[in-house]
This record gives sequence, C-alpha cells and structure tokens, in this order.
Amino acid sequence: MNTALFFVLLGVAAAAPAPEKLPEAGGVAPLPIAIVRQVQVNPDALGAHSSDFEAENGIVFQFSGSEGALGGANMIGSWSYPQADGTLAEVSFVADENGFQPQSSLLPVAPAFPHPIPQFVLDQIEFARLEDERLAREEANSA
Repeated sequence: MNTALFFVLLGVAAAAPAPEKLPEAGGVAPLPIAIVRQVQVNPDALGAHSSDFEAENGIVFQFSGSEGALGGANMIGSWSYPQADGTLAEVSFVADENGFQPQSSLLPVAPAFPHPIPQFVLDQIEFARLEDERLAREEANSA
C-alpha cells in the first residue's frame, strides 16, 4: 500500500505546474489551488476506506480500499489532470497482493511478442541441434 500511495502522490505532484520563478528570486508566488470537493471515509471495522477529491485546476483523485486476504490493503482508484495541450491525462490503478498495477494510455507499452525471429537466429538454433545430435552419436559409438 505504501508503494501505491507513493505513486499516487507522485502523480498528483507531477500534475501541478511548476512556478517559473520562486518568490525568493523575484518571481511571483503561485496562487494556492483550492480543493473544490473532498470526501473521505476512514477505515471501518472491516478496513474499508475511500477518498475522493477535486481541485479547481482540474486534478481529480479517487480511491477505495479494503483489507486484503493476507492482511494488507487492497486499493482501486484513479486520478486525472489536464495537460498543457488541453488533453486530460488519466490513470487508473489496482494495488493488491500482486503489487501496484497502473493502466493508462500515457504509460509505455512493450513491443508485441512474439516478434519475427531473424533467420540468423534460426540458423544458429539449427546448427546447435545438429551439433548436439553429432556429439550424441559420437558418445554412443565410443561407449
């Protein structure tokens, strides 16, 4: 759960625009961003809990959780924030016994597998197979 919470807070922090200049350097201090909606349900007897908030700058975060079968916390949730180009960045996640599992079109995707195997690799595999057969025959003849 700590890992999931870390990533959630990291995502929210990354969504906040950085001020161009710090006030100490002669810049203008950024205005505070108001929370326009916030609902929090603390753990009940079964460990169920949830939190939901929305900030005036468009950041939305929500999650709900409960105690897992092995005593840890299971959580499901999402967050979103407006990007500089006007699109909405959205991330949903599940955090349970299998770890933190985010889903988003923003996340990199591994290439599809299986990919075509180059001919030189197939040739090397065939060579190794023939070599193994030759060595097996030699061992059988010498025994």
